[in-house]
Amino acid sequence: MNTSDTPTHASWWASHRRRRPAVLAAVLAAVSLGALGNAPTGHARTPEPAVATCPAKLAGKAKCYTGQDTNGAYYAIAVPTHWNGSLVVHAHGGPDLGDSSDPSRSTDDLERWAVMVDQGYAWAGSSYRRGGYGTRMAAADTENVRRLFLAQFGKPKRTYVHGQSWGGDVAAKVAETYGAQPGAYDGALLTSGVLGGGSRGYDYRVDLRVVYQYYCHNHPRPTEPQYPLWQGLRPDSTMTHAGLRARLQECTGYASDPADRTAAQQRNLDDILAVTRVPERSLESHLQFSTFTFRDIVWNRLGGRNPFGNRGVRYSGSHDDKALNAGVERFSADPTARRDLSYDSDLTGKVSLPVLTLHAIDDPTAFVEHEAAYRATLRGAGRDGNLVQTFTKETEHSALSDSEYANSLSALDTWVRTGRKPTPSSIAASCGAFDDVYGSGCFYDSAFRPSPYASRVRPRPGGLTWPAMTAARERAWSRIDGVGIAP
Repeated sequence: MNTSDTPTHASWWASHRRRRPAVLAAVLAAVSLGALGNAPTGHARTPEPAVATCPAKLAGKAKCYTGQDTNGAYYAIAVPTHWNGSLVVHAHGGPDLGDSSDPSRSTDDLERWAVMVDQGYAWAGSSYRRGGYGTRMAAADTENVRRLFLAQFGKPKRTYVHGQSWGGDVAAKVAETYGAQPGAYDGALLTSGVLGGGSRGYDYRVDLRVVYQYYCHNHPRPTEPQYPLWQGLRPDSTMTHAGLRARLQECTGYASDPADRTAAQQRNLDDILAVTRVPERSLESHLQFSTFTFRDIVWNRLGGRNPFGNRGVRYSGSHDDKALNAGVERFSADPTARRDLSYDSDLTGKVSLPVLTLHAIDDPTAFVEHEAAYRATLRGAGRDGNLVQTFTKETEHSALSDSEYANSLSALDTWVRTGRKPTPSSIAASCGAFDDVYGSGCFYDSAFRPSPYASRVRPRPGGLTWPAMTAARERAWSRIDGVGIAP
């Protein structure tokens, strides 16, 4: 919402242009010298962002810019005509699996999150320097785009980091890694977040990978080269997403009307869904992740080492649990691989900023129990007083109501400005004013509390305490040469 003392983009620019060269030089020097943790040395200067066409939703409401930083990450920036002086730095989900940065990712995200610019906030988002897994890399690139914004437009009044899906983990990592720096970030908004971290957050996909193969025997087929299922897919496989989809259809008939499935397909589908607790409507996407993203994690990021395990897990819910548990493939994680994945993407809970989360109760992709894991993580670090969680009756993952996004950002901003911590009920009550503008609905359930993570995802031995990586362990691991995932 704009206020009477909100500067226009033009007047704000005029008041800051005299000090911009010094700020720009200082920040670009820091960026080019690799001052962002694991950011490698870049070129002498980062080209200034170029003026770009804004998304249709922001036509006449903002000025938009695009560019590429010294690490190769493309980015997009928008500054509203009636800027309220504050900035939202966005961390996108995924991860995308391309080899290089995708210039369309940040511009597409700007269009998707245009509601934040419409509310008067400047917006900056990075496409990250490469595709593939790497939470700390993505966090460094998110911090980088904040610094680039500062270099070009000066220091905002307040800065909020926002992350969606896997970007929720990235934004939470930003809050922990860079949030203690004076004046860097003032709060975090995590929406539909994968907040269980990498070492535990994908265990249900590990289970899906092995349970699927037990019933379907076609990934790989007996006639094809065999490989351990923790690899997701052998590195030289030419399988495509469409090819995997065809195999899933062959085994389960998931894309067919129930009346058109064979009895064997229906039983396979029923058993897979019951055992893994994966929703039918997102079965394909989870299997795709446990195939192609697992291959990226194992082969491209961990040098062929296995970070996953399922020994000690008892599967249940099938028509014959005894046979399933006797026949399903079992394996144990390589300790160094699990350490590197944990260091890269697990959260310590040591966050000093106000954090607001928004999550659909029936999220089919990042189960709402991720929120229970995150609360337990902050509680284990003694920081749960910095957290407010809100839940809605929606059934989506990738996009919730614009009214709720605008309301969430406003609630976080009010919390930061006034120091008065909101409640789920007060946030639900304030949504109506934004729905009058956007008309996309307010679906809060203020009384909802998610069950523990282990109620949805079968824990591995020793996997019931949070945080999965303590701050002390993070410090100890950080002293190991080459720990984590390379940027």
